[in-house]
Amino acid sequence: MDWKKEIKSWGLILAFFVFLYFTGLLPVIQGGIQSVLLSTGLIKPKIELPDLTNQKFDYRGKFKDMEGNPVDLQDYRDKVVFINLWASWCGPCRAEMPHISELYKKVKDQPDLEFLMIGIDQDFTKSKDFIAGKSWSFPVVHASYGLNSSLQSQSIPTTLVVDKQGKIVFYQEGMSNFNTREFQDFLLKLSE
Repeated sequence: MDWKKEIKSWGLILAFFVFLYFTGLLPVIQGGIQSVLLSTGLIKPKIELPDLTNQKFDYRGKFKDMEGNPVDLQDYRDKVVFINLWASWCGPCRAEMPHISELYKKVKDQPDLEFLMIGIDQDFTKSKDFIAGKSWSFPVVHASYGLNSSLQSQSIPTTLVVDKQGKIVFYQEGMSNFNTREFQDFLLKLSE
């Protein structure tokens, strides 16, 4: 085994990843690869309703929309709400957003169904800049004032669905392709 050649090969690989990291391209590439993986349909949400009968959603909270206007979580009472927590630096978040956008296009005209994509970047500008270059039409807000207890999560992306009675009926940490007929039907049935 030629150790010099081996060290040089590993050094080049390491240098490549360091370059991607410091240029900010790593999450972009990671998100692209993961989005292709989601498109295959191998990763889908599990729609079994969890037993959260005693867990009511906490509607206390305020956010900022991308123009800086306040958004009150109280305005979402008595509606079905699809909530997704994301960050601009999160590759899996980037991967699932195009699929959530396609789902949103299919169900956006349902009167009692709302989407709320909550950016949790420390810096509001980073969330705003990330969304600015995209053609997605779902509602996006920033957690400028923090997150209440119902929105606390150990990882992102995290997605939850709250029914009209204010109960959390779906909760998932990690990425998924929500743009499936099964998940669409799940949301539509809840919003009837």
